[in-house]
Amino acid sequence: MHVGSSTANGSDLRTTGQQGYDLPDLRMFVFALFFVFGGITSLNDVIIPKLKELFSLNYTQALMVQSAFFAAYFFISLPAAALVRRLGYMRTATVGLMTMMAGCLLFIPASASATFGVFLAALFVLASGITIVQVVANPLISLLGPPRTAHARLTFAQAFNSLGTTVFPYVGSVIILGGLANTNASQLSGAALDAYRAAETQMVVRTYLGLAAVLAIVAAVVWGRRNRLKEASEPSKGMFEAFTLLSRPRFALGAGSIFLYVGAEVAVGSLIVNYLMKADVLGLSAEAAGKHVPFYWAGALFGRFVGAYLLTRVSPGKVLAGAASGAIALIIISATGTGSVAAWSLLAIGLMNSIMFPTIFSLASEGLGVRAAEGSGVIATAIVGGAIIPPLTGALADVAGLQAALALPAACYAAIALYGVYAR
Repeated sequence: MHVGSSTANGSDLRTTGQQGYDLPDLRMFVFALFFVFGGITSLNDVIIPKLKELFSLNYTQALMVQSAFFAAYFFISLPAAALVRRLGYMRTATVGLMTMMAGCLLFIPASASATFGVFLAALFVLASGITIVQVVANPLISLLGPPRTAHARLTFAQAFNSLGTTVFPYVGSVIILGGLANTNASQLSGAALDAYRAAETQMVVRTYLGLAAVLAIVAAVVWGRRNRLKEASEPSKGMFEAFTLLSRPRFALGAGSIFLYVGAEVAVGSLIVNYLMKADVLGLSAEAAGKHVPFYWAGALFGRFVGAYLLTRVSPGKVLAGAASGAIALIIISATGTGSVAAWSLLAIGLMNSIMFPTIFSLASEGLGVRAAEGSGVIATAIVGGAIIPPLTGALADVAGLQAALALPAACYAAIALYGVYAR
């Protein structure tokens, strides 16, 4: 997911001795990390309809999945930066991977308890690990090579992130949603309901157990290379001093736009499966609808390359305003249409999302100078928008329906368009 595009470290570590560009194997591992944490994040779009059916949740409750997940960015980003300063990049990456593995393993007691709250706790732990890994991965990929090619490496790494968000939902739809039974959970109660939930969540458990095994292997490899990158730390400021940057209007509005963007992107992605299952849209089964989620993220992958070309010829603010306006237009078409028009116009929003995070980030960071790293840490906390806006969108869906609920993401995109005009 595009939340991986920030440089959210907030530390002052520098490599010394052996240069990063002598370590191509480490670059490949970082690319793999982008792929994995992007893919795991996008699996939420598949888990939401599964848990919604099993626990007979309304949309407000179901989208608490995203609240539990993205709240980790708010609570963990700055402590993770402090951990980088204390342990270094490679050791902190290992901590993050092990935390992700622990989150995956927590799906076992979550399934056994058949309790929605335990699933949310597992997702928070998993997201905490992802946050730590992102805090490491973005600045580390900049260090692992000559400074003149840092932007190209970051763009390439972000492409791996988008590739993960494209591949994982399709596989997850087959494994997780493909096993949805014909039984209606709302018709069960007591021990029968608990047994049904425990049985139906086994595919979720197996999926995350597989991910835990992969994460354990990657963590072991990273730990084995913990001394390959020589690092020296410099004195750093207090963890919360970075928030004084919010006194700068351009930066503050940019951080707010990140909050709105992540919230809108996650809200739309979270509703895709249920939206495509509607009789007046495509009327698909849960598994078939889930297989369409990758189109949303593939649009973002393709749009990243198109956007990179446009940004060399058009001012970033104008490109941002145009993309946000395009997203609003697609929402209007989808909300007022039916059938394939409503479905594909919603999925096409992913194309408009593609350039938003990195463009907002760069516009907000202009002029920060030596405080750029601090600013990236603050921006990382703004990703908590993914925890707040989706359940609010779900509340609207419960009251007025899915089409009407899209008005909230549209309002977010409108504010982002205005920021593009302001910062052009």
